[in-house]
Amino acid sequence: MTDIKNIPLHTLAGEPTSLAAFAGPVLVVNVASKCGLTPQYAGLEKLAEDYRDRGLTVVGVPCNQFMGQEPGTAEEIATFCSTTYGVTFPLLEKTDVNGDDRHPLYAELTRAEDAEGTAGDIQWNFEKFLLDADGAVVGRFRPRTEPDSDEVVGAIEKVLG
Repeated sequence: MTDIKNIPLHTLAGEPTSLAAFAGPVLVVNVASKCGLTPQYAGLEKLAEDYRDRGLTVVGVPCNQFMGQEPGTAEEIATFCSTTYGVTFPLLEKTDVNGDDRHPLYAELTRAEDAEGTAGDIQWNFEKFLLDADGAVVGRFRPRTEPDSDEVVGAIEKVLG
């Protein structure tokens, strides 16, 4: 199995990075600016703020594969997120999460099962993966699971100890 935390990534600004840049647990979420679920940015930002001091990092991964709901440039995405939802958590470059051009990060993440035991393709924008500090996927939450849901918060609390 690939070491998820060391898969090469790029920030929204194009700088090289990896999930290893974040010492503690990471919540990885494929995001979009023009989706019915876009208001989840507010909940994700609240999680980022509430758990930052305990070591959690929320990481947004813009994706335009679901009905073209993330059409913007890197600059447009950054501006939208910061001005509309006050996003302070890191955003990565726009990425394919499904299909032949699926990013290696998502090739690994989609092996994880959700609560019903289903692995495979990302269903829609705002699918969430919780990784522990070592990079093991310890939770997969489907798009309609709100960031402040008992399932997500409980899993974060458990991984933070």
